[in-house]
Amino acid sequence: MKGYPYAFYIALDGNGVNGLEGMAGVCLFLFNPNDNSYAYKIRYYDGVAAGHWVTVNPEGTVGFLGNAGQHLLFFDAHNLEEINRISTLRFEVNDTSLRGSTHLVWLNNHEFITAIGDYFYKFNLNNLTKGERLGPHKVKLPHGMKLTASGRYLCYGSMDNPRFDRQGEAREVGIWDMQTGEATRLELPATCWHVLTHPKQDWFYAVTFRVLPQDYVDYHEWAMAFLKEYAFEIDAANKQVIRHWATSRETPAHINSDMAISDKELIFCNGGSQTVICLDLESFAKFRIIDEKPDAATTMQHPRQVATQVYDVLARGGIFNNTRHMLGALRVSRFSLLDSIYACQLTQDQSLLFTANRGLNHITIYDYPSNTLRLRVKMPDLQNYVSYMGQMADPRLGFHHGHLRSSV
Repeated sequence: MKGYPYAFYIALDGNGVNGLEGMAGVCLFLFNPNDNSYAYKIRYYDGVAAGHWVTVNPEGTVGFLGNAGQHLLFFDAHNLEEINRISTLRFEVNDTSLRGSTHLVWLNNHEFITAIGDYFYKFNLNNLTKGERLGPHKVKLPHGMKLTASGRYLCYGSMDNPRFDRQGEAREVGIWDMQTGEATRLELPATCWHVLTHPKQDWFYAVTFRVLPQDYVDYHEWAMAFLKEYAFEIDAANKQVIRHWATSRETPAHINSDMAISDKELIFCNGGSQTVICLDLESFAKFRIIDEKPDAATTMQHPRQVATQVYDVLARGGIFNNTRHMLGALRVSRFSLLDSIYACQLTQDQSLLFTANRGLNHITIYDYPSNTLRLRVKMPDLQNYVSYMGQMADPRLGFHHGHLRSSV
């Protein structure tokens, strides 16, 4: 990585509309702001599925590819070569294939905590077979998780569980007390998959990820919901919402992924709506939008991507009995037939905002806070890295969550 102060890691899940059933890989994008030079490396891992989230340990040597395929997979953070993997099924049974160790929190360079089944586990990289069960997390399907500023609380979102006896819709976040080893479930008006902690206070932020079950019962093949969205500011110590932002369903803030925070704004990208929302922290009301929605001409230049998107949507639910869902999804996407930004990371000095656009298969760097475009790089086709993918197939790499490291 010599000569490149920034290393932008993005999880890859291939070219399908449903990343929870796709491939598993990592893209490492290196960038030097002095001359806008860049380099990248891409790697997919055989025998692992549903790559979702990526992170690197504090010293920057070992990466983790979170996935919904019931594996813990670690790679060399410099060259993406696999270091180790282990099946989580040896520790806990699984009630749905959507359940996986998609996220973790590093305690130091070797130890981490992640969710497996109904419990939190603590692991050491040097002996992954000896996971220590800590206790129940008390939410349906734990997802994004972060430690608060003091390290006292582990805060986490939850996905909707497709099993009937798990009551489907989550509408919750969890708070794990690192001292007492107890979890608290905090009920909310709508489901939140992703969270982000405040840089100084023991607070965290959760943004709603609103979906509806196909045929009104199937949360495995969910549909994007054309409903109002929320962002919550939550006091982890007192287990209460401090403030919240609610916005109309017409606001392009649907199907969020990465979250970031500056001195003045909460920032989150929205793969369903093709935007990045920058929410003013002082008022918790005003917001700005970075819009990456493709125009008609750009959409027409991506026929294989559009064909896959439309086919996969139709494969998720019947046309006649799920008309509401399909029409709602069109409104969510503002009638675009491509998905969009799933990775969004702010540099530590708050000067650059990195994004990765799944639908258009490009990486964009914006100057922040002006949000002016600095660099856009069209990334190579999936066929260059997956030998069995036909040349006429959808060429998208499948960008999902991102992680940014800096040497400056």
